[in-house]
Amino acid sequence: MKALVLAGGTGSRLKPFTHTGAKQLLPIANRPVLFYALDSLAAAGIREVGVVVGAYGRDIRELVGDGADFGLRITYLRQSRPLGIAHAVRIAHDFLGDEDFLLYLGDNYLQQGLTGLVRRSAADPAAARLLLTPVEDPSAFGVAEVDAEGNVLRVEEKPDAPRSTLALIGVYAFSPAVHEAVRAITPSARGELEITHAVQWMVDQGLRVRAETTIGPWRDTGSPEDMLEVNRHVLDRMEGRIEGKVDARSALVGRVRVAEGAVVRGSRIVGPVIIGAGAVVSNSRVGPYTSIGEDCRVEDSAVEYSVLLRGAQVEGASRIEASLIGRGAVVAPAHRLPQAHRLVIGDHSKVYLTP
Repeated sequence: MKALVLAGGTGSRLKPFTHTGAKQLLPIANRPVLFYALDSLAAAGIREVGVVVGAYGRDIRELVGDGADFGLRITYLRQSRPLGIAHAVRIAHDFLGDEDFLLYLGDNYLQQGLTGLVRRSAADPAAARLLLTPVEDPSAFGVAEVDAEGNVLRVEEKPDAPRSTLALIGVYAFSPAVHEAVRAITPSARGELEITHAVQWMVDQGLRVRAETTIGPWRDTGSPEDMLEVNRHVLDRMEGRIEGKVDARSALVGRVRVAEGAVVRGSRIVGPVIIGAGAVVSNSRVGPYTSIGEDCRVEDSAVEYSVLLRGAQVEGASRIEASLIGRGAVVAPAHRLPQAHRLVIGDHSKVYLTP
């Protein structure tokens, strides 16, 4: 079985972070979220992977390479514009050939992995197999209606009146029958070839479409809130390790990972926390559930349940929590009590001011 990983979306809900990079490369516990998808595929025994890339394809190629570091052989497929999941399947036809394949959205995090799904797909063949999870607001997702035997009766994309609470989470196992389905459908009202339409076409043709339900941790890391929650899940499973320098005035409590080249001085770190290479934390309180990226600086500050991307600086902040701070961003106190706030923020940012 091959795999097709989608890594070409625009990440509109993560602006301004995605103005300068792919959303699939944003870090979770200091590793790009795409890496967790590739790890899961390799652990499931898949070796041939096609990665669909868009505007930031070069950045993804530079970090992922040929896939050897993951035990994979990766082929890159260019999608000129994000025209839908089914469009990505269409352009990948030559790579996929007439083989079964797994489709995985590259910004998803699925803690349970893919091994069980791959094994069941091989043991019980179907035209398609969908991974679903119950959600509180199914109208925000693709939704599947499933009978008592696990057969999919209907799928709809973000319906106004959902027929169930089972949402498609972006993991599918397909037979070659999907290629005829994506050729048969037309673009939706938003101009995309919807994978839900392709699946519904298969159902309407009488093909066997099966559903599997998971209640394990899953997140689409498409928003800052989701990224922070996935970061929490990953840090919960992390083991502590000290490779950098921690001085005698510092206290590390719980599972803390300090990378080689990182420095902690006069600080209290309450895990789970990860501190990347080249980062310096001084006279501060950090954690729990905080990831500090490479080359960051945290001084005279308190930070918890947050993610700092590479090169971010936080100085003199009495308390920062539930925050996502971008690459090279600076958070520092004003030199005096301002008569007005002075802001330099990116497109679509949100700033909450204390009165």
